[in-house]
Amino acid sequence: MIDTKAIEEHIRGILVALGDDPDREGLKDTPRRVAKMYEEVFAGMQYTNHEIAQMFDKTFPEETQKEGAKNVVVMKDIDLFSYCEHHMALMYDMKATVAYVPKGKVIGLSKIARICDMVGRRLQLQERIGTDIADIMEEITGSGDVAVMIEGSHSCVSARGIKKSNARTRTAELRGSFRTDPSLMVYLNGQA
Repeated sequence: MIDTKAIEEHIRGILVALGDDPDREGLKDTPRRVAKMYEEVFAGMQYTNHEIAQMFDKTFPEETQKEGAKNVVVMKDIDLFSYCEHHMALMYDMKATVAYVPKGKVIGLSKIARICDMVGRRLQLQERIGTDIADIMEEITGSGDVAVMIEGSHSCVSARGIKKSNARTRTAELRGSFRTDPSLMVYLNGQA
């Protein structure tokens, strides 16, 4: 469980450490608001990958498979955000592409988006987001042929330090046939 009271106390302390007055009109409710926001944006921290897989394990029999055919399911442009674990800075304008080759069953499409959302709601690294999503997809679908590609902006790069506002980061977690079959890349790149 996320301890919102402790978060309120620490945010109040941060405001004092910044040299501001946490009792002034504009700030007096800030610790409570931040605690409530953290409870929402870090909701995924309360669950393991296995628990998330159990939460969204809604599959259907794959009925379109023909002898010798290879079906690929690709969901693109899934919006998500997260917070980097190094600076607690927002990772934003993120888009995920999740693909898998069904092995007798398919997952409901809304569940793929919900998995991405829940995994993002942790202190994270972009690389781990892709790995966690792939782990969960493998568990639910039973398919080892999974790919997760993510592109996003990081405020720890755009708003501080190097301050490169147009920099974008791309990561790819490729498993099974997505590592060995180049023809599957056309699905990930939107050319199929």
